[in-house]
Amino acid sequence: MKLYSHAQLIKTTLICVVAAVLLTAAICVNISKNKQSSNTGENSEITEVTSSESTEAASSLEETVGFLEQNPASFISVTGGTANSGYTQEEAQNINVYSLCNEAVVNINTQVTAYDWFLQPYVQDGGSGSGSIIDKRGYILTNVHVIADATKIYVSLFDGTQYEAEVVGTDQDSDLAVIKFTPPAGMELKTIAFGDSSSLKVGQRVIAIGNPFGLERTMTTGIVSGLGRPIQNSNNRIIRDMVQTDAAINPGNSGGPLLDTNGKMIGINTMIQSSSGSSAGVGFAVPSTTAVRVVADLIKYGKVHRGTIDATVIQLSRRIAQYAGLDIASGVLISEVAKGGNAESAGLRGGTEAAYYGSRRDIIYIGGDVITQIDNIAVTSLADYYSALESKKAGDVVTVVVRRNRKNVTLKIKLVES
Repeated sequence: MKLYSHAQLIKTTLICVVAAVLLTAAICVNISKNKQSSNTGENSEITEVTSSESTEAASSLEETVGFLEQNPASFISVTGGTANSGYTQEEAQNINVYSLCNEAVVNINTQVTAYDWFLQPYVQDGGSGSGSIIDKRGYILTNVHVIADATKIYVSLFDGTQYEAEVVGTDQDSDLAVIKFTPPAGMELKTIAFGDSSSLKVGQRVIAIGNPFGLERTMTTGIVSGLGRPIQNSNNRIIRDMVQTDAAINPGNSGGPLLDTNGKMIGINTMIQSSSGSSAGVGFAVPSTTAVRVVADLIKYGKVHRGTIDATVIQLSRRIAQYAGLDIASGVLISEVAKGGNAESAGLRGGTEAAYYGSRRDIIYIGGDVITQIDNIAVTSLADYYSALESKKAGDVVTVVVRRNRKNVTLKIKLVES
């Protein structure tokens, strides 16, 4: 049995359709003409005219098919889209964003050191994820958890080439990391530019590109489902103002870009909320406003310079609260305050009674202040405490509410370098 290609089938179908249309038109014309002629000459005249029209139809058909073969773009979808492309406006935007950004998305694979039963070290495959090239010198933005504990980091580019990368800096508080590889001389890397996540609106369309399950540069689409989400990460740090999206995000997407329809990175895909471990339509991205600030410090210093309160803090628990006779059971307990520091000058008080704390029997001091709020952000845990200070710099002055002797006291404290 002879097999036909898709192009041949289309061509054959076109020939049949055009021929049938022209033939039908010719017959109708001749029938109209022959109604005016005598009955005796009617049949022969129809035959002659039909033969002539068929010749013209064949010639016209060849011209039509030839034009379509040379101009495939003239084949217009009847289901919608623009007259030139056959794509809807949304499809055209998706295609444009992917074309613009996909070559700047890398696949990241790591190796880690493990130990056998005899405590002998050996190398095994570690985690994998995604990253975005943000600088032509080879700087890549990803998540800390993608490269955690790695002894070797490899990045794969769109063309399949692979390079070893090194860590430039990591930030546990935001789960962001910058790594770098050295591109060969003459290689022109594509990069992804940052957008402004502060201008996002719920309902706005977004696009994710990454490597879910190792499927490189996979694109998914969705909308901004929510804004300003405080989400606790695997390091027990709360990342504030996260962007929630229903764009499918799966294992392997971590570290990849969340893009607006202009191809600007407005978030870094970081985690999902799912009982199965796969996408359930609830994904979260670190906002670009946070990433821009963090990345600048990581590239310049290798770490993020933040301000902090110069005091030793402890997570307040119900057990500690009962032992210390406190009227609250959540917040951050001030164990010690740096002598002569800003916190002491502002009036922050540490504990005075030594006590054993935790499984390691560390000594803490109870009886001090309990921080319950920083700059109008409720502080119920250490995660809240670090999150409230995440965007602060040394020299910033914060308003701190503490619980002292069953009363709230407000203090103004100047932060020091963390």
